[in-house]
Amino acid sequence: MFHERIHKSYYWILAIAIILIAREDGWSQANWAVTNTFHVGGEGGMDYVTVAPDTHMLYVTRSTHTLVIDTTSGKSIADIPGQKRSHGVALVPDAGRGFISDGGGNGAIEIFDLKSNAVLGTIPALPDADGILYDKATNRVLVVSGDKGVLMTLAPDVDPKNGKIETPIDLGGAPEFLATDGDGKAYINLEDKDVVAVVDLKQRKVVARWPVAPGGHPVGMSMDTAHHRLFIGCRDPQKLIVMDSLSGKVISDLPIGAGVDATGYGDSQAFASCRDGKLIVAGADAKGGYKVVQTVATPLGAKTMTYDGTTQQIYLPTAEFEPAKPNSRPAAKPGTFMIVVVGQKKE
Repeated sequence: MFHERIHKSYYWILAIAIILIAREDGWSQANWAVTNTFHVGGEGGMDYVTVAPDTHMLYVTRSTHTLVIDTTSGKSIADIPGQKRSHGVALVPDAGRGFISDGGGNGAIEIFDLKSNAVLGTIPALPDADGILYDKATNRVLVVSGDKGVLMTLAPDVDPKNGKIETPIDLGGAPEFLATDGDGKAYINLEDKDVVAVVDLKQRKVVARWPVAPGGHPVGMSMDTAHHRLFIGCRDPQKLIVMDSLSGKVISDLPIGAGVDATGYGDSQAFASCRDGKLIVAGADAKGGYKVVQTVATPLGAKTMTYDGTTQQIYLPTAEFEPAKPNSRPAAKPGTFMIVVVGQKKE
């Protein structure tokens, strides 16, 4: 009887160890699937999408306007007007403000109130104002200008009527998207140079440029700040590059779908959303690298994403498309805009 208890205890310990190893290796969470679709409709294109986990609000840029969608119901609760070619949204809850990058014309940053969603004002920027985020460590909204090859910064409490951006930081290439480490550094993809520019935000200058090879044309970026890992979506070659943010060393290069535009990170897994209808899920392996643990089938065109860590939900904007014509992208069917929700399948 005593030996039987020992054997049973051994098998329980072994089973628990296997579960823990699987969780560390990303296996236990490789059960993502499309769980819902918000049929939103309306006019306009689509680009970056940003979630506010605390308020369950989703901010979706639609070219000339930005939708605010309740993620609990999937219904649009506000529509922020006034943009020429909106790209992304940064949220600063402590200031009670949101910021929209507008790449049209001479470029602008539109400021709105997070409670009322009313437009407070517009700050002149530079052409092709694109990727945008808020860095709490330096208390700055960061916006890249693809055409001018610079990083723009501004304080969240800037005067929305008469304020100005700070002196831009030259990047030496065409930026697409960025991430920050919470300690004063920004990492910015330079799509035309196939490198990541490392910017010291306190010194306001580029301090390193790291190649993304064997990937190329880097666009999407996200970060695991706790483990100093950058996740870089590359279009040519099509790769998800995992990079050490302390040294610039490429840890892993993983195959992904065509037309990646965004990556995300949460709950020990990285994601790459691709235009061809693939959401790549990568998990850490036992050797300290990353490997693809799942490919989730999503609708065509779901190329950008945002991850809500409080609900473990991923939101991807897309639409239904007309048949593609030779040498051109398929056009979206009017009124078919939607938000695809990806979550964990319940066992």
